[in-house]
Amino acid sequence: MTTVALASGVDPQAIASRLEEARARTFLLIEPLSDYDLRTQHDILMSPMLWDLGHIAHFEELWLTRNLDGPVEFVEMPGLFNPFEHPRRVRGALRLPTAAECRTIMEEIRGRVLARLAAMQWDSSNPLLRDGYVYQMVLQHEYQHNETILQTLQLKQGQPYSPVRRFDPPASASQPSSLPAGGMVRFPGGLVEIGTVDRSAAYDNERPRHSVELAGFWIDRYPVTNQEFAGFIAAGGYSNREYWSDHGWEWVTQSGVQAPMYWTGHDGSWFSRSMDRSGPLAPTDPVCHVSYYEAEAFARFAGKRLPTEAEWEAAATWDPISSRQLSYPWGEQSPSAELANVDQLAFGTRPVGSYPDNVSPVGCYGMIGDVWEWTASDFGPYPGFQSFPYAEYSEAFFGTEYKVLRGGSWATRPGAIRGTFRNWDYPIRRQLFSGFRCARND
Repeated sequence: MTTVALASGVDPQAIASRLEEARARTFLLIEPLSDYDLRTQHDILMSPMLWDLGHIAHFEELWLTRNLDGPVEFVEMPGLFNPFEHPRRVRGALRLPTAAECRTIMEEIRGRVLARLAAMQWDSSNPLLRDGYVYQMVLQHEYQHNETILQTLQLKQGQPYSPVRRFDPPASASQPSSLPAGGMVRFPGGLVEIGTVDRSAAYDNERPRHSVELAGFWIDRYPVTNQEFAGFIAAGGYSNREYWSDHGWEWVTQSGVQAPMYWTGHDGSWFSRSMDRSGPLAPTDPVCHVSYYEAEAFARFAGKRLPTEAEWEAAATWDPISSRQLSYPWGEQSPSAELANVDQLAFGTRPVGSYPDNVSPVGCYGMIGDVWEWTASDFGPYPGFQSFPYAEYSEAFFGTEYKVLRGGSWATRPGAIRGTFRNWDYPIRRQLFSGFRCARND
């Protein structure tokens, strides 16, 4: 393919390479799986992985072949792979194509996408094409489904998932011999900028950038660790009503939950599992696979609360000295597996403080990677929000049903996380790679 220099700075060859790299990662994750594994609905919370593959393919077809020249309606997504027509709980009963047929479909669509990309007449007045936005969106969509597939693989029935390749953390990310002082750090408050003006990669729910006046607050230097959460359990946290909200208490009593997902107790000790690796609880790793309600209860137990998402973003990206918003806690350099525990192939969390450069201006460690962090905020629009390019990504989910999570996890690809990125889910969900850190008022 011939590289075409464009006024917008978009490089078609670079886009093609990124699309191919994303697909290679998708296929790498599913490489050790049988057709049975891919077709099975391993848990009612998750799709059969064949559905994810078909959805990835047809989402790409919808945006990169059929609708680049005009208005796009998400309802045009083929019915079999339209998530609104077929919610997760019913996807196991769908007549899905075979794994070989899925690959053929994906390759055929990708061929048409690359042919159109090579011949593209770039129109900077088209907001889908400006700065290559629609290609970034499709890339992020595949990255996000990679993380969804990993959630399914953690829930996999039968033999545990064993990846064909792992990433060995760099020497700079080895467990520190001594951690920097723990506890909490103070954010001084004041007028901060939240959100972004970026239209090359950011989703509509991250915009517009707006000013928020925050009172001073304290926030945990690190996410809550396994050892700290085990202390909550030992203190009777799951049976003490005073730590739980009304909805949280209803959930914990009905579910019978007594520990984070994938924890098991034996002879007074806790063990945990991540994919195919099981063993004694790693005490200084961030606690993972907890619901919003569990995070909220721990915070009350500790005499604290969960941060709002504005507080979280300010603590992660705002430099109070220069009054400047950073793209990431460490600055402007894009995330990598050297800077933070991201990009999936570590297949688990790391001890807090393992990435010394992953620290925000106010001194919070690990706000990108390892675990998504629950916040106290409902998922809603920012002031002046405008849906783009389709309402079904964000707007359809605004409301009090969903809580916001921030920061990404070990299962998040670097191209799908930034300081302004907003994730959301039901407060009962625990299959997410989710943890939290606490805050308190001044």
